[in-house]
Amino acid sequence: MQTPTQPSVLLLLLLLLLSISSITAAPSGDGGFCSAPTSLFKTETASTKPLYWRVTNPTLSPAHLQDLPGFTRSVYKRDHALITSESHVFSPLPEWTNTLGAYLITPAMGSHFVMYLAKMQENSRSGLPPNDVERFLFVVQGSATLSNASGAHHQMTVDSYAYLPPNFEHSLECGASATLAVFERRYDSLENHVTEQIVGSTDQQPLLETPGEVFELRKLLPPSLLYDFNIHIMDFQPGEFLNVKEVHYNQHGLLLLEGQGIYRLGDSWYPVQSGDAIWMAPFVPQWYAALGKTRTRYLLYKDVNRNPL
Repeated sequence: MQTPTQPSVLLLLLLLLLSISSITAAPSGDGGFCSAPTSLFKTETASTKPLYWRVTNPTLSPAHLQDLPGFTRSVYKRDHALITSESHVFSPLPEWTNTLGAYLITPAMGSHFVMYLAKMQENSRSGLPPNDVERFLFVVQGSATLSNASGAHHQMTVDSYAYLPPNFEHSLECGASATLAVFERRYDSLENHVTEQIVGSTDQQPLLETPGEVFELRKLLPPSLLYDFNIHIMDFQPGEFLNVKEVHYNQHGLLLLEGQGIYRLGDSWYPVQSGDAIWMAPFVPQWYAALGKTRTRYLLYKDVNRNPL
């Protein structure tokens, strides 16, 4: 066998060094198949990132999917939908100023409520919902000031929320930026029953009993006949799952605030992560298991206290 000459060995080494230097010099955002944003490889901790930061900075954001044209995890079916961050479409929200919205759940799907993300920008202000429509606000990023016609003001920060009754004069103003999850529905009124404004924070609500289950549950609205829906905060530690494979008449709208796992909807099983939204129609089989190394927390709309007739 012929032994390579010294010049040929030097040439091979030179070519190898040039190849290595070209790889290390490549910019992280050039869209090549071997490149990825360096943030994907950093170890994030609760002390370095704001609460719920992955809702507005998901792992699988459009920038991270640039090498997979046409790919989305979003699914829409007759009795459920999974709407993921890479398919969000933001446009100006009607009646709001300097605010972009992405509608994730609407009656066009079959729901009787809407759920959307509102991205308030500098010097932004909310509009009012249509007549007889109640509203629920939950802050996932930034802060804003809620005011009503009586002159009361509430500073809303991450993890705080507000319920606004139908035909209730109010405004939300933001000087810098904020992202909110918003639920709205036409109030199913009862005679001599009137709801009131509620402003609170998740950590102010007590943990409730969940017989037969292991997850932690908080309800953000009173379990009173006055209210025709409630908003639940549900926490799962890694490896925990729903024991009941639920099938019920209630509708759900869900936003994953933290964590990742597997959601069963009907006959389909979906990997999900923070930032994902889910609509569940009445009687669709549903089940969740938390995976990964951190807890799952999700925000869940549920219609309650009304006869399904």
